[in-house]
Amino acid sequence: MSVNVTREFINGLPKAELHVHIEGTLEPDLKLKLAQKNQIDIGQKTIEEVRASYQFDDLASFLAVYYPAMNVLQTEDDFYELAMAYLRRASENNVRHAEIFFDPQAHTSRGISFATVINGLYRATVDARALNVDARLIMCFLRDYSRDSARKTLLESSAFRDKFIGVGLDSDEHNNPPMKFFNQFTQASADGLHVTAHADIDQKDSIEHIRELLEVIGSERIDHGTNVVEDPDLIEFAAKNKIGFTSCPLSNSFVSPEMKGKEVLELLDNGVKVSIHSDDPAYFGGYISDNYYALAKNFNFSQEQVVTLAKNSFETSWISKEQKALYLKEIDDYVNQFNA
Repeated sequence: MSVNVTREFINGLPKAELHVHIEGTLEPDLKLKLAQKNQIDIGQKTIEEVRASYQFDDLASFLAVYYPAMNVLQTEDDFYELAMAYLRRASENNVRHAEIFFDPQAHTSRGISFATVINGLYRATVDARALNVDARLIMCFLRDYSRDSARKTLLESSAFRDKFIGVGLDSDEHNNPPMKFFNQFTQASADGLHVTAHADIDQKDSIEHIRELLEVIGSERIDHGTNVVEDPDLIEFAAKNKIGFTSCPLSNSFVSPEMKGKEVLELLDNGVKVSIHSDDPAYFGGYISDNYYALAKNFNFSQEQVVTLAKNSFETSWISKEQKALYLKEIDDYVNQFNA
């Protein structure tokens, strides 16, 4: 018998967050505070005006709002404050483990040093232990920048290798296939880093990009990637190889009215390790529990399906088998106690 999934159940469920852009957690109040501190004219003077500026209807218009907002991030303490604000919310959502994207090129291209960015973020991941959140960093390449920019970024990152655990690929996918960065992925893997990459929903050549990631690059996870349902052979490959797919319902809803809920169900039914995350929560209107609840409510997910999504998030995370076992036991204990 299926059990109705309540918001209370979802909020308390132990989760791993594997798809969140730290720059996308810049809430209007913090953006305004940092703008005033750093004396940057952002064209808005109230929190309401900042919130009203977060308007877009596709990926290109979103990025046109998203990147200029980062100008308020200037110092190591700014990046620390940004990350700590997210990690406090993660703790409130019972995120026990987080693997957080950051985009160094978005900052080095405007004169902020790589060290300023990563040192501020890393300091927050250390302090997050006091919030009972285990947090790590993933360095993303901006795919609409040149491959030489990615090469230089990977080279520069080598001095900070102890502060992040993997590389990713994000930003505008149009005319920027994964294979553009084949050499960087190969080098990162050789250096012992984990590999993931965005395959945004309903893009031109989506299925070919997913094929490149799965069959050639060897990506361990695919961020978004639910277009994989178009190819039964790739679904079978993903299930067999335990590839993680990180779906973000609320951000999907800006592109696809049904937030790819049917695709998530299809992936679950086919044994694919799909999980749910928040993407850019300051812009898309909800943190991880909000994303779980939106999906469960709109597509009548059972408690068992929601629990599977949470377990998948830990199983496809980049932590040890021993850590995974502890978190999976936390989930089982929580479900048993909640249902009792």
